[in-house]
Amino acid sequence: MTDKVTELEQTARNWLKERGVTIDDMADLVYYLQSKYHEGLTMEECRENVHKVLQKREVQNAIITGIQMDKLAEEKKLEEPLQTTIATDESLYGIDEIIAFAIVNVYGSIGFTNYGFIDKQKPGILKELDDKSSGKCHTFLDDIVGAIAAAASSRLAHSAAGDDEE
Repeated sequence: MTDKVTELEQTARNWLKERGVTIDDMADLVYYLQSKYHEGLTMEECRENVHKVLQKREVQNAIITGIQMDKLAEEKKLEEPLQTTIATDESLYGIDEIIAFAIVNVYGSIGFTNYGFIDKQKPGILKELDDKSSGKCHTFLDDIVGAIAAAASSRLAHSAAGDDEE
């Protein structure tokens, strides 16, 4: 992580943590997506790539927008029919995925395939976030977390191919 963390980045990181999502949770997803393609992949490499993705302004904006929508739905502060649509994570409501696409797009088309795969599989923290019995609304958050992992996986793949952004 860089020394200079903006207020926006710190807010995004804090809100993820407040909603029960850790860097390690996301790194586990990166490992899930990439371990069979990168011999000797370490959790530290996975965490580093998650941190790099979280430094992107587009990602930070997606995080705070999505989490705010989830919170408003939990508090029943949205007007109908949006309230019910988000609270129930209606299957034909695709705006949560559109926000996720803004994240995966940061690292190119490989991010879309990584995201689609992990969104269907729902491993680790994604399974927990998708559980409606908790009383929490994670309509946006599950897609955002999956997208961060997919983007970090894509960044890892680009780095392995010599296309590192640094």
